[in-house]
Amino acid sequence: MSKAVRIHQTGGPEQLKIDDVQVGEPGPGEIRIRHKAVGLNFIDVYHRTGLYPLPLPAGIGGEGAGIVEAVGEGVTHLKAGDRAAYASNQPGSYCEVRVMKALHVCKLPDAIDFETGAAMMLKGLTAQYLLKRSPLGKLQPGDMIVFHAAAGGVGLIATQWAKALGYQVIGTAGSDEKCALAKEHGAAHMINYNKEDFLPRVKELTGGKGVKVVYDSVGKDTWDKSLDCLQPLGIMVSFGNSSGPVPPFAPGILGPKGSLYVTRQTLFTHIATRESCQQMADDLFEAVTSGKVKIRIDQRYPLEQVQQAHRDLEARKTTGSTVLTL
Repeated sequence: MSKAVRIHQTGGPEQLKIDDVQVGEPGPGEIRIRHKAVGLNFIDVYHRTGLYPLPLPAGIGGEGAGIVEAVGEGVTHLKAGDRAAYASNQPGSYCEVRVMKALHVCKLPDAIDFETGAAMMLKGLTAQYLLKRSPLGKLQPGDMIVFHAAAGGVGLIATQWAKALGYQVIGTAGSDEKCALAKEHGAAHMINYNKEDFLPRVKELTGGKGVKVVYDSVGKDTWDKSLDCLQPLGIMVSFGNSSGPVPPFAPGILGPKGSLYVTRQTLFTHIATRESCQQMADDLFEAVTSGKVKIRIDQRYPLEQVQQAHRDLEARKTTGSTVLTL
């Protein structure tokens, strides 16, 4: 048996219930893993509220780290006893033990502890594809980029990594404290959007040219002005909706704004194969073990306090990464 957080109906944090669930043996292509720590991400809120619907009752959580207890037929990249971590599109990581597909589970280097592993996979792999795959080769060292929510879990990883790649990050955040935190982690410029309009500031910083790429996980509240931050042929990379989904818009507006590109990215397209998942994970592990990227864990909650963890996450009281401990 395993303690597992599940939702029986969608709604607020009070819908997160801890159940005792039976855990069986892994089938073909599966593993059984005993978690040491679990990561929290905003997509977990989307699942809980029903913005991204799940068949109910459902487990929740897509990131974790622990010890592999057993492997099923056909799994060759892992064995019982391995330290492992994952970001998975198979919700259910908020638990002690689970059986899951092995596709997205990667062996965790000894130099990376379990809490760091749990905090870094979904957010770190997201930062990897945002910086290395989404810009379509357009970014060069010295280029300026806009990164919204730069003090969040993905933001702090991406900001450090972008600096290591030679990019100048213009970040946004909702408080002076968060702005200072992102600057400590490599942002060249920070904009407190509760004190000033980010669009004219971006134009000022870029000499009126705009940037090649805007990274936007905020959605509704930042969308229109983010498009106007782009230079001609710039790329709007949307990867989240923390303020709500972007309303429908006419593609025809992109022409007069400079023949802009718009893309809605998801991690699991990029890690759809074992090969691509491992390649991206190896890149992330190298960035972390080399010291180019430090994983900042600012909040830790025992599994039993999962409701409070969600309240704090939604209230934007968190910075960096958050983990549930077991």
